[in-house]
Amino acid sequence: MLERIETRAAEIGGGLIIARALPNRRRRMVGAWCFLDHAGPMEFARGGGMGVGPHPHIGLQTFTWMIEGAVIHRDSLGNEQRITPGQVNLMTAGRGIAHAEDSDSAAGGRLHAVQLWIALPDAERHRAPAFRNYPDLPLVELGGFSVRVLAGSAFGHTSPAEVYSPLVGLDLAAAGPASISVPLTASFEHAALVLSGAASVEGEELTPGTLLYLGSARERVALGCEAAARIMLVGGVPFGEDILLWWNFVARHAQEIEQAARDWNTGQRFGAVDGSPSARLTAPEVAGLHLRPARS
Repeated sequence: MLERIETRAAEIGGGLIIARALPNRRRRMVGAWCFLDHAGPMEFARGGGMGVGPHPHIGLQTFTWMIEGAVIHRDSLGNEQRITPGQVNLMTAGRGIAHAEDSDSAAGGRLHAVQLWIALPDAERHRAPAFRNYPDLPLVELGGFSVRVLAGSAFGHTSPAEVYSPLVGLDLAAAGPASISVPLTASFEHAALVLSGAASVEGEELTPGTLLYLGSARERVALGCEAAARIMLVGGVPFGEDILLWWNFVARHAQEIEQAARDWNTGQRFGAVDGSPSARLTAPEVAGLHLRPARS
């Protein structure tokens, strides 16, 4: 089962236009991955780049993979972390955290990054908030590809990133012609997104802007390219819980969303984020929320 899903343009803080692959009307999740934004590759001028002011999260983990440029993460726990190429920032929102993300270059520069969200299972979604930066991730050289194990396990290596659902995240980069057969966990569902260049995934020709859903029960996936390219592969056990995703929150009931939005807008619960040059975001009005099945 192969399903091509076009990304859609979305705007995040600072007027940055990104390509959003998840969620979409045809597929809301891949395993516990419930959100996938691709920013760049791009050049930005003075005052541009990423500028996402303080905002809250509940019920999820934010997972940022930096490919080019640098971004400063600041959160309500007091963490300030500059993330640079080859690193992952993993923030566990749990019962509630706030953070901001700003490009670390007032004079302009380059930006290429992927941010994903991981829905926390019910048993973990009220846990204490936390943040970790992972500067050293396993790297495997195979078939002309440099494979970075961002989350989960592959090729006998395991990422140190602490997650709470069985999942995998891989970045595969090639400087020229390359070909690889990636072993998969058959109980997972998987999807691939080309981040730069052009590549073949299971015979499907892909360029940036199309998410290829691979389904489940696959034991391997064939990837190749004729020139420099970069591909992200994500997967996980199909998420067995219905979730409600609205604005920056993942919950199970509309009342949780309403309370979180109210708490943020009235300055309660989430704490303050200090040091960001970007304006604090306001939660939109909550209206007409409906719980939709995670597998829809």
